[in-house]
Amino acid sequence: MDKGLSLRDVTISKGGPPLLSVNHNIGPGEVLTVMGPSGVGKSTLLAFITGTLAPDFQAMGEVLLDGHDITHAAPHQRRVGILFQDDLLFPHLSVGANLAFGLQPGGTTEARRDKVNEALAEVGLTGFADRDPATLSGGQKARVALMRMLLSEPCGLLLDEPFSRLDATLRAQVRDMVFDRAKARSLPVLMVTHDADDARAAGGAIITLGD
Repeated sequence: MDKGLSLRDVTISKGGPPLLSVNHNIGPGEVLTVMGPSGVGKSTLLAFITGTLAPDFQAMGEVLLDGHDITHAAPHQRRVGILFQDDLLFPHLSVGANLAFGLQPGGTTEARRDKVNEALAEVGLTGFADRDPATLSGGQKARVALMRMLLSEPCGLLLDEPFSRLDATLRAQVRDMVFDRAKARSLPVLMVTHDADDARAAGGAIITLGD
């Protein structure tokens, strides 16, 4: 079985010429960066992969994840994690409850609490489980959002310009953390960005749209 995320002859259009065409395999632990200015279809490609493409777009091609065709699967069945520009933490839940939301159903309360605490320790946030997300810094919120997504045990990771709202120093730290955690878990990563520094930091192949 082929591991990784495969985009096989994916073409997306909107009532006219194709907006984008991608044919690429992203192996475990590898990163593919799709670059281009706003409006060229970067986030549209992610929507197709996650199963949330708006009905006014037309898409062709296949998406395979670890050898399984997920092109027509329901979004919640795709096992694809995604990080956005905003951390999207639930303001009414504690940091620990936010992380627990990412866990698969089942298991004892103690086991779930242990997984949450281990996740916090992994990103240097030991003891933060009872904190209000509003009290966290931008970098801390980004770390919590990353670990919540990883606790859902995805088989692939999508990045929708998740570093763009961070200042330069914090951006580099969070970016390295995301790529390191993805590589440690052998996750294929597809990042869309308009930032050349992000693309260079990711390593791997780069596809430029809108040329």
